[in-house]
Amino acid sequence: MNKITGFARAFATAAVLLSVSVPAVQAQDVTEDQIKAARATIAALGVTNSFDNILPNLAARLKNSLIQASPNHQELISATVDEKALGLAARRSDLEREAATIYAKTFSVEELNAITAFYSSGAGKKLLNDGPIASRELLKAADIWAAGVSRDLAQEATKSLDEKIGSAPAADAGTQAPAQQ
Repeated sequence: MNKITGFARAFATAAVLLSVSVPAVQAQDVTEDQIKAARATIAALGVTNSFDNILPNLAARLKNSLIQASPNHQELISATVDEKALGLAARRSDLEREAATIYAKTFSVEELNAITAFYSSGAGKKLLNDGPIASRELLKAADIWAAGVSRDLAQEATKSLDEKIGSAPAADAGTQAPAQQ
């Protein structure tokens, strides 16, 4: 159920973003060279791959909803929804076209070609595959580093203040040293 809820949120967000940005993009003309370069970039990045499950997930949700309302017609509902979903599958190209138009308006042909060249290279493919892992590990390292710096800062500041005023206030958030007079 959480996967469906998460998917529904992601789909709604994508739909809102597309409905807001697409009219502005369509109002501006793009050349066939821009679209061609944008499609190559999209393919190299795999940016629309995450949309592959939209239609199957929508069909599954619809089936579940209709079957709950009419459980005696489960087979007919499944067959009908699957048939209609297959009929709509060709509309996936509309999304690809919109994505290409968005990329064509965002980047120049030269930039698109450079992006495509990099992400088609071994290093680019490795970045796409291993970049999220490296980012996650970097965030862990930053947390550990921040904890160490926080500890050392508190210790050094407390020591320095203790040397200057005798007894420094406690560094712990909930603990306060008695005020000196």
